[in-house]
Amino acid sequence: MKFSIVIPTYNRAGFIDKTIHSLLKQSYFNFEILVVDDGSTDNTEEVVKSINDSRIFYFKKENAERGAARNFGAKKATGDFINFFDSDDIAYNNHLQTAFETISNNKDTSIFHLGFDIKTPEGDLVRTPSSISNINKQLINGNVMSCNGVFIKKEIALQNPFSEIRELSASEDYLLWLQLSAQYPIIKNNTVTSTIIEHDQRSVLSINKKALIKRKELMLKMALEDNRINLFYKKNINKLKLNTYSYISLHLIMAKEKKEGFKYLKKSVLTDYSYLFQKRFYASVKHLLF
Repeated sequence: MKFSIVIPTYNRAGFIDKTIHSLLKQSYFNFEILVVDDGSTDNTEEVVKSINDSRIFYFKKENAERGAARNFGAKKATGDFINFFDSDDIAYNNHLQTAFETISNNKDTSIFHLGFDIKTPEGDLVRTPSSISNINKQLINGNVMSCNGVFIKKEIALQNPFSEIRELSASEDYLLWLQLSAQYPIIKNNTVTSTIIEHDQRSVLSINKKALIKRKELMLKMALEDNRINLFYKKNINKLKLNTYSYISLHLIMAKEKKEGFKYLKKSVLTDYSYLFQKRFYASVKHLLF
């Protein structure tokens, strides 16, 4: 069993060295690392090429955002399963061994997801997301999957590429997970094998209001227009609308865009009155008032 780890990157010279070295420390050895540089203007290339390991392959292409970079890497991959790993995160040394065991323990595995935690750049634990019981069912309520934890059989990845629409960047993964969820059972293994590094460049406080709204509403529109997603989720499709509006609301309010955030808070409540009893609603109101 061979794994292809596709790492899309853009100006992450300060992070990618640690990411690659964490993957090179795997207890499972049959893998390749494909770094797809999406037009970086820093010294990412120099950093990657300074790491001497025959399993690392570096490609540089014109900037077209993460979806296009991941698709490019998938086409170059030679492994049985593809893992799309972010260039500023860290893999624990059990990452690929746990993936191998998950495949061995589940017949006809096409897609599966491994657990993750979230830490500061200094290594302090921020949180460990709740264990997932049923990914296919839970995805409609929000993106519970970390890209780092997703493994997809190569032929399925090639048949189901990420959207390359630039305005969708940062939501193209969630859209694909919904599309795949509507077609295949997604196996879950809650064993934590990677960590998301929560650094300043990921901060919601630096969001572009217009870009956030456009991205999330575009993802919602594309999901609602996908017959596979509608057929699979049926009456629960309204939960996707609620998640989209409430996500926009909370992030705008946290970024001090309170007027616009309140507008989406109202849309959330009008979409589903049960939102009044959810934690995200109270978090939004708290940030709105203080």
